[in-house]
Amino acid sequence: MRILVTGGRGLLGSAVVTELLHRGHNVLSFQRSPSGTDAHDVLGDITDPSAVAAAMRGADAVVHLAALVSMSGPLSDFERVNVGGTQNVIAAAQAAGVGRFVHVSSPSVAHVGRALVGDPGGRAEPDHARGHYARTKAVAELLALAADSEGMAVTSIRPHLVWGPGDTQLIARIAQRARAGRLFLIDHGAALIDSTYVDNAAEAIAQALDRATLPEVRGRAFVVTNGQPRTVAEMLGRIAAAAGCPAPRRSVPASLAKGAGSAVERAWSISGRAGEPPITRFIAEQLSTAHWFDQRLTCEALDWHPRIPLDEGFRRLREWFESLG
Repeated sequence: MRILVTGGRGLLGSAVVTELLHRGHNVLSFQRSPSGTDAHDVLGDITDPSAVAAAMRGADAVVHLAALVSMSGPLSDFERVNVGGTQNVIAAAQAAGVGRFVHVSSPSVAHVGRALVGDPGGRAEPDHARGHYARTKAVAELLALAADSEGMAVTSIRPHLVWGPGDTQLIARIAQRARAGRLFLIDHGAALIDSTYVDNAAEAIAQALDRATLPEVRGRAFVVTNGQPRTVAEMLGRIAAAAGCPAPRRSVPASLAKGAGSAVERAWSISGRAGEPPITRFIAEQLSTAHWFDQRLTCEALDWHPRIPLDEGFRRLREWFESLG
């Protein structure tokens, strides 16, 4: 197939492009700057309808990854990119006669602050999801799934806490804080959480594209994880160890962390400061609340199982840090 991937430059996007190329597809990568992959780059912004329409011409399928991912910033920015951009991609796909559409979402679209224990992943809840990112991604997911039709099969994949070598977001920030002695636990890091090694997430997305037209796949959303829940303390400790840093030892109560997160968010909003705040209420909730998922439905529907276990992922992560010197 000729496949357009939006957002092919990031950690997950580049892994998806590589996986699709490995499967023999003709891949175009659409983003604002070169992807650094072997795909044919098409430069543009998903908020520009004409650029999206031009990139979409001749495509058989779409993987829509591009999004604004941040813990802070004006709601209007998230709406413009995550909602408006998704509307542009859907409209261009429909106009171009695209037959398969995979929307890459997040489990946060259905997380309303309560613990998720063996959860299969519920319906996206824009009115109750936590934070601008999750709410706008929830709206985008509902828009995408509503576009499922006889002519275009749509499915949504929600990879959870994707990580791996080359990650400049989650992994890099944890390592940076660990080196500076500013990495701490909340409620002793006892919450049990799922995560996803990046290659596993990419393979699940490719499988969703292959099986998008099946009745058990189209029009539905699937959470994707490694299926190996671990405590927050273990995950942070192993990431720090891979980076050659000591594991976090300090712990603060969840109530204090959530209160501090809310205060920092307000200060960031009032001051208009750029960059990511050191803590937000959403981050405090994520680090103190269990969230792990039942993967049986996902594995069966996508005919997929996570190939890279956590231990192998951490070995690769350690080798990558060592290669950086």
